[in-house]
Amino acid sequence: MLTITQELYDRIVAHARADHPDEACGVIAGPAGSGRPERFIPMLNAARSPTFYEFDSTDLLKLYREMDDRDEEPVVIYHSHTATEAYPSRTDISLANEPYAHYVLVSTAECGNDEGPVSFRSFRIEAGEVTEEEVRTVPAYEN
Repeated sequence: MLTITQELYDRIVAHARADHPDEACGVIAGPAGSGRPERFIPMLNAARSPTFYEFDSTDLLKLYREMDDRDEEPVVIYHSHTATEAYPSRTDISLANEPYAHYVLVSTAECGNDEGPVSFRSFRIEAGEVTEEEVRTVPAYEN
């Protein structure tokens, strides 16, 4: 199960809407080993595409160095689908290389960048196997 604050949930959705019709992408880092998403890091979709996302390699290297310096890891890796459901594509599955991360997909297919409802789903992807998990939003994390 992915437990995430309402603020982080809202920021992911806002990023997906803002980048529509292109796919949005980003990471939420958390303390290494905690499994707790804390630091929202929106990334630029280097592909600038409505059907594909790609992290800029220089930005991604910088992010991983920064997370290493802060003793963090990617807890959530998110992106949006602008014309299809919030489910990992074959490409998404083949690019998933963080076995402990929650892969969040937000579909803006029904609303675009308007205030309409989005589909927000989380998955674990390990060795090509996709498992959907429950998403629970909380006002704040308990200590």
